[in-house]
Order: sequence, then C-alpha cells, then structure tokens
Amino acid sequence: MQNDIQNIFIIESSDILFEGICRIMLREKGQLRIVRYKDLDNFSLCGKQEQGLIIANLSLVQNRIKNLRSLRKIYSTSRWIGLASALASQELINEFDETVRIDSSEEELLSKTIRKAVSGNTGDSKTLSERETEVLKCLSGGLSNKEIAEALNISIHTVISHRKNISQKTGIRSQSGLVIYAISRNIVSIGKKS
Repeated sequence: MQNDIQNIFIIESSDILFEGICRIMLREKGQLRIVRYKDLDNFSLCGKQEQGLIIANLSLVQNRIKNLRSLRKIYSTSRWIGLASALASQELINEFDETVRIDSSEEELLSKTIRKAVSGNTGDSKTLSERETEVLKCLSGGLSNKEIAEALNISIHTVISHRKNISQKTGIRSQSGLVIYAISRNIVSIGKKS
C-alpha cells in the first residue's frame, strides 16, 4: 500500500452507523482511504479494486451468501468483517473473518479491524484469518473438505475457498506442506490431532 494508506470499504446503508465507524477509525489512524457502498450490489458493480479491509452489515448480505462468496474470491486477500446489527444465521457469520456487533465498544471495533489489519496484514498477505487457521488445523488432522465443513458448520464451498486463501497466503499447495507449515508456526502440535 502506498504511503501506508489502508483501504477500507464499508457496505452500510445507515448514515449514522457509517459516520460513527469512520470517526472511530480516523481517530485511531489518520491515513485511511474509506469508501462507502450502500449495498452489496453497488460494491460488486464497482469493479475490482485494491485489496483492503471490508466491513459489511450482515443484514445487507443476509440472503446474498452466494454473491458474498463470489466477492470473497475476488477480494481473496482482503479481511472481511461482518457488522451485526440484528440476528444473523451462523452460516452467514461463518463467511466472515470476524464479526463486530453494532453495540460493541470502540476498543473491540478497533481491535478487530484497524489494529489487526495494521499489525497483521500491512504488506504481508501471509497472515491467516481465524477461520483459515481453524481450517488449517482440521486439514492437519487429516480431515476431508466434507469433514471440515461438518466440523466447522460451514459449506464445502467455504472450506474450498478458505483452502485456496491458505494456499495463496502461504504459497504452499500440498496438504503435507500445509501440515509442516502448521507445525512450524505452532498452529498444531506433533502427535496431537486438532
């Protein structure tokens, strides 16, 4: 990223929520490029942009999981944060790297968004999300895609998407190579199944 500017794409229809999120983030870190989209369709119509942090209100994507998965493939190295303003299905929540409730503290919002992105992803696409780490643990335990999907309560397509992201971030294509990677990073221990 040029000049350490972090790209943030916010998919939010509420002016109040959008303005509040922007003010909190800009107080934390001034070098931000924040772009707003009022719905998922506008975001998908914008064409491929730079990777960054994507915050989406779960209520705007609740019945659009297929579209969300397509966008996650396009923005595969972006960090996806779900903004929960109402009850959402577990399937939808599992599509995101993190979720933040609208009644969360400022500290929680910052720790799951800006601070994590800056500390974990600045120029380093190798940082695995929490969900990708869970998938890697299951892979290291010898589970198939179907078994991982059942264990994590996500779809097989989501497992495949996470596996692709893991391979992209690590540069490792083979399952045995990923197991060695997981052991060397202390994600799993030798002799213990995850």
